[in-house]
Amino acid sequence: MRIVFFGTPEFAVPSLERLIAGPHSVELVISQPDRRRGRGRHTSPSPVSEVALREEISLLRPESVNSEEVLAAFGASEADLGVVVAFGQFIGKPLREGTKLGYLINGHGSILPAYRGAAPIQRAILDGQTETGISVMRLEREMDAGDSALILRTPIRDQENTAELSQRLALLCADAIEQSLVQIEKGEVVWTPQDPAQVTYAEKIVKEDGELHWDKTAQTLACRIRAVAPKPGAVTLLDGQPLRILKAHVEDSPCTLPPGTVQLRGDEPLRVATGQGWIVPEILQRAGGKALEREAFLRGTPIAHGSVLVAPHAAHETHSS
Repeated sequence: MRIVFFGTPEFAVPSLERLIAGPHSVELVISQPDRRRGRGRHTSPSPVSEVALREEISLLRPESVNSEEVLAAFGASEADLGVVVAFGQFIGKPLREGTKLGYLINGHGSILPAYRGAAPIQRAILDGQTETGISVMRLEREMDAGDSALILRTPIRDQENTAELSQRLALLCADAIEQSLVQIEKGEVVWTPQDPAQVTYAEKIVKEDGELHWDKTAQTLACRIRAVAPKPGAVTLLDGQPLRILKAHVEDSPCTLPPGTVQLRGDEPLRVATGQGWIVPEILQRAGGKALEREAFLRGTPIAHGSVLVAPHAAHETHSS
């Protein structure tokens, strides 16, 4: 089949590379425009654009995917099918229905109809889910609402953060797209409508999602730390200054200290009291500093036994009152 691929971030790269290596012909790649990226904020292509440039595949990087330029190139590609993975723009009806098969397929990082929307991987971890997956669906006007062709499932590992789970799901997405194309080409694909009663939404992650409120349970806080790692990173305040905790584990032993209180004495590792249980930080980062393992961090930034960590929002409210 002749394929047009829509995608932008690193998550979409394995699916594009699998398509390039497979039996089908990738005629056109459509990605987001070049943006400022990295520490130096230099303008550079998206990860998907870099693959297309490397493989010398026709590439469009439009501000609007529904422009006349894109529609003309899309038509000229004579595509049998379009594949969408983490593209990032609304794709209009002329493109959605403009292939020879009359539709596009989309690889999404959840078990639909759960976690439709922008942040399915982060929200699944944040909610303490133990399983997620990839759904391949027909792209429709309503976000992530199309009939499903295939769902591949995978457990969420105990200490897995968003970056680690995203890497695994990106490879699983490539598998799911590949399997779906086999079914489509053979005429064996079965489209299954999503159950409206089971729909949930995964809103975009915002800075407040990374704030650590120590009156919550240790398990809840550990999920929050994993969900926003490595970026933007879970944050608390130590002596009024931001402190990021990028990795931590739960200690379930009894805790009688006020939430947020640091215990650090003798040979015991630093741990923080919560509403139930303890959080034991493993990787920490102060503002403007590097992310460091606990012992290395404490050598450069001592934290006193009995210090109290507070959530940024809570500290702001206290100061305002």
